Amino acid sequence: MANIPPKLQVSLRTMVLVGKTGTGKSSSGNTILGRKAFKSATSSISVTGECRKETGEVSGRKIIMVDTPGLFDTVLSEEELREELSKCINMTSPGPHAIILTIELGPFTREDLQTVEKIRAVFGKEADKYTIILFTHGDHLTGGMGIDGYVKRRANDELRQVIQQCGRRYHVFDNTKMNDRLQVVDFLDKVEEMVVRNGGECYTNSVYKDVEKRLREKEEELRKHHKQNLEDQKLKLESKFREEKRKLENLKVSGEEKERKK
Repeated sequence: MANIPPKLQVSLRTMVLVGKTGTGKSSSGNTILGRKAFKSATSSISVTGECRKETGEVSGRKIIMVDTPGLFDTVLSEEELREELSKCINMTSPGPHAIILTIELGPFTREDLQTVEKIRAVFGKEADKYTIILFTHGDHLTGGMGIDGYVKRRANDELRQVIQQCGRRYHVFDNTKMNDRLQVVDFLDKVEEMVVRNGGECYTNSVYKDVEKRLREKEEELRKHHKQNLEDQKLKLESKFREEKRKLENLKVSGEEKERKK
């Protein structure tokens, strides 16, 4: 496990799953959490209709896991993508410690590359140092070949470039073996090494900052609205109190006048 400085020994890590539909995002989230928290299916049709957050504890680590829908499929415009992504951001506020990019073992196609490029366009290049590639369908590795051998012998130039952009951080999951916790522990160790290298900071960019700003403004607006309501209620109560006091004083004066007339 990574040698973690005391100041970085926090008990909570926030992670976001991104990638092309059908690469096993949801299944990978389930494998990490050790339970079927997210709907999953081996299909090019997105099962995850909206961002969903699940929490769990793995090997003493508390984890917040956010599964994104098919946000990065090429059918979405960048504007639509940003709008949908903004809905997910408040789930990871102030930002994730790790962006998990799922890529299925097999030929790395032009569509795969376009998806990765769209992810980088939205998150920004600064997200590279917070990103770890998670290869899925590890059961396809045969003949004793490990993931390092696969990358060395099978990865094309485009995939090698993506791996390089992500600091050569990658891991492989066999999601058919959810009970194989060693693959999860090893993956989380790699995530922790990345977190340490980043000084324990969360990823944030202009998208996150803009949404954070809007959230703070909304909270301030609600606070002011609540304060104004309290002020209005206070004024109404004070007015009612003065009116009741005036009525009592009038009754008192009226009673005194009657006493004098007797």
